This record gives sequence, C-alpha cells and structure tokens, in this order.
Amino acid sequence: MTTPTLLVAGTASHVGKSTVAAGLCRLFADRGLSVAPFKAQNMSNNARAVATADGDDFGEIGVSQYVQARAARVAPTTDHNPVLLKPHGDGTSQLVVHGRAVGLNAAGDYYATHWEDARKAAVESHRRLASEADVVVAEGAGSIAEINLHDRDLANVETARFADADVLIAADIERGGVFASLLGTLELLPEDVRERVVGAVITKFRGDPSLLEPGLDEIEERTGVPVLGVLPYDDPGLPEEDSLALPAEGERATVGDDDGVAAENAVTIGVPRLPRISNATDFGPLSETPGVRVAYLPLDATLDGIDGVVLPGSKNTVDDLLALRDAGFGDELAAFDGPVVGICGGYQLLGETIENADIEGSGDDETVDGLGLLPVVTRFSHDKRVEPVAVEFDGAGPLAGATGTVDGYEIHMGDSRIVGDATTVSGDGAALGSVAGTYIHDLFANDAPRNAFVNAVYESAGRDRPAAGATGAETSGTAGAAETDADAGAAGDPYDRAAALVADNLDVAALCDALGVAYRGVEATRRTGR
Repeated sequence: MTTPTLLVAGTASHVGKSTVAAGLCRLFADRGLSVAPFKAQNMSNNARAVATADGDDFGEIGVSQYVQARAARVAPTTDHNPVLLKPHGDGTSQLVVHGRAVGLNAAGDYYATHWEDARKAAVESHRRLASEADVVVAEGAGSIAEINLHDRDLANVETARFADADVLIAADIERGGVFASLLGTLELLPEDVRERVVGAVITKFRGDPSLLEPGLDEIEERTGVPVLGVLPYDDPGLPEEDSLALPAEGERATVGDDDGVAAENAVTIGVPRLPRISNATDFGPLSETPGVRVAYLPLDATLDGIDGVVLPGSKNTVDDLLALRDAGFGDELAAFDGPVVGICGGYQLLGETIENADIEGSGDDETVDGLGLLPVVTRFSHDKRVEPVAVEFDGAGPLAGATGTVDGYEIHMGDSRIVGDATTVSGDGAALGSVAGTYIHDLFANDAPRNAFVNAVYESAGRDRPAAGATGAETSGTAGAAETDADAGAAGDPYDRAAALVADNLDVAALCDALGVAYRGVEATRRTGR
C-alpha cells in the first residue's frame, strides 16, 4: 500500500497552512503514527541547519519544516524541505537543493535551468520519507490556484501529483472574502488536482462560528467539498515561516507589550527592519520575556525610546549595510549608548570592513566599510557554513555573565576576525564595551545569554527588572521554549497548542478516513468546533 500524503494547501500565503500542518504532525505522532513533514519547495530566509538525508553533513531547510519535524517528534533532515529559495534582492534568490546552496538565480533562470532538477530532488525526498512513514503531511506554498504557475508549481500542483496526495484547502477569514476565495480556488484548480480535494478549513475566525453555517452550507452545495473545520483566531506561538509577519519596510511595530508589565517597568529593544532580514525568529524569545518589548524599526527611525538594539541576520549583508548607512541608521547607532548585539549578518554589519563584498553585494566594490562599532574584519568567500552548534559560552560586553552550554546554529558566508582590542565571545564572536556580535542563531532561546542581555538593557535604562513570576513564570521564548523543552506541557509548548487547536476544531476523523489511516483515540469533531 502506498503511504498516504496529505497536502495542506492554501488560498493564499499566510493563511495558516504551517500551523495546521504542524498541529496535524503532532496529533498523528501522539496517536501512534510515524509522521513525515514535507514541503517540496519553500521560499524563505528563515532557515535552520539540519542533517542531510544521508546523515553525513549538514544543510539548511525552511524553519516551518524544522518546526513540523519537531512537532512530529522526528529528527529534521533536508528531505523535509528538499528545495529552498532564499530571496537575495533584485529579483534573485539563492537556490538550495537537498540543503546545499547551488547558486543565485533570477526567477526565469530558475524555471528555465534548474526546475527539472529541483522537481527530481523533491520526488526523491518524498519517496525516501514515504518509505519509512505511516503518513506524510505536506505543506503547500502560497496559493494553489496560481494558474500562471500550474505547469511548474512544485510545492502545490506537482506535489499533489507525484505524491498522489489528498488535499486540504486552508482559507483565512480575517482577510475577508473567504467564501469567494474558496470557491475561486476550487474553480481554478486543474481537474485532476481538484478531484484530490477532500476538504477545506477556515482559519483565524473571531466570534460565534455558528454564524458561518449558511455560508458553509452553500460552499459545500456548490462545490461538493466538505468544510471540515473552522479554527478560531489563536496563535499557538510557532516561529514564523517568513518575513510576512513582520512590519513592511518603512513601518514600525512593537511586539511583547501585552504581558501585563507596566510601561514604566518595561524596556524596548529595537531591531532595524532590514530589507533582506533573515532568521527573524531569533527575536521571539526576547518579545516573550516579561517586561521586554521588541520594536521593529524603519531604517530612518531614531533610537529615541529604545533601550537596547539587536541587529538581525541578513540574506545580503552588504546591500543591507549600504541601506542602513544611506538611511542614517549608522549615525543613530554610533550615538546610541545602550547595549547592542549583532547576530550573524548583524555581527558582520558592526565590524570595520567587509572584504570581497562583491561576492554577496550587488555593487562592484571589493571592500565596504562597516558600521565600525567592533574591531572586526569580515571576509566573504563562496563557501557557506551550515551547522548546528553547541558551545561552551563565555559572554562579554552586553552578554557578560552568560556561561554554560549554548545551543544554536550557524548559516553564513564569510568569516570574521578580531583586528583590535576586543574580547572573544564563544570563539566566533567579539565584544567591546556595550557592543557584542556572534554568529550563533537562536542565541536568545538559551536562558543564560538572554537573561544577561535583558539584564544589561535594564541596567543601562536605569530600571528594575520585574521578578520572575510577577506576571507569570518567565518563559524561554516562543521558539526557545519549544526547542529546549520538548516535554513541556501544553501551556508552554506551541506544538501541543497547535495540536489542540486542530483537534478541537477540525474533523480529523474525516481526514483519517480520506487518507485511509488508523488513528487511535480520535473522535469526530463538528466542523465548527462546537
């Protein structure tokens, strides 16, 4: 018997596909099934370092498939996301196949030159996963109804075909026009894919779901597709797949200000909204810390009201450096007297110069001046470091006092060396005064460096940090809590919260019947979750 595959597709991007897929992965795994998450092709600069399929090396996959593997209680590998496109700017993306960077390509070049090989890689990965799993939970990308792409839609149409998948369509009611979106999506599907649709789910609903009944009945009557659930608006706290959840460039947004801590007892950490920001999941653990607000700042913003700064990673450090400088953020940062930490590309930005800058940037300059806050020189090469890390951390500067084992990962081109009077941080970072940089992503998911930095920000701001438990127990953060304590209860585990959201509001029994899988302990759930 062929291993069944369920493709969670959507009417658009950011409609809840990742949450539904992660919730199903955890549900199936906890009911005795061996589950393999899968996304044939992803486009995201939020990536994780994982083992390659053969286990001999490390490669990178999109963060959502890393999250879904954790939800499925399996070790993430590059087979879970065999093709990854990382936007680089100027209409180009870095192509990553089976975890390894292939090169930079414009969209047209990718489809003309690499798509057939990408499809082959996806088929190979799915075959390996299906050979060892009871069920594959695949996630689509964007809208499954992009008719201009149906002949090359690897994550949706092609996955449905080569995986012989059943399809669940997710539609976000918060966007408005949910019934039209569902009806239009089903109408525009290729006939063979349309026949694979076993149900639909409406996500992000606020209010009384019984009010939707007339619309649900008509959709089912018009299409013959059952609406299997209505999920309430309830974010379980999974890391975001991409930058769509961040404010647009030029806008400011603050997160973490709903923790019950009074404004006069809180601190605000500013994060510049780089045009090519990557691995923005690094900041979830900060915004989840009581008393800490994370403000995403336009590049031309002042640092008035900001108590600390973290420079994020970037898919194109050189061009983002030039954008920062042109917008005046470099001058703002030079005049700032609070704690500053740079992570990965943010660390490179803080240095004196970047050599071989033309390897990554769009210009011809071989050397570009950095922001000059750390005596560090970064030299780019075509080699890329992709590796999970566990280091004995020895913090300095705004990370002073942070010691012990720190778990994270590194994904970067270029190496940095200290050229002046600075303290080494964990062997690959540097600190001077109130400024520090490191290549370790997920740094703040670890208690010691997160607490050291937050304490430094509070001390610099002249405020007393709220005691742990004053507004509830201190958390390790959205991503960190899930990844450092896989056995946490539902109250602290976003995987279990995603599973509960799906179990309580989606007719999982009907999905299991469609897939032909035995699912212990499941009961039918009314489609509105009542």
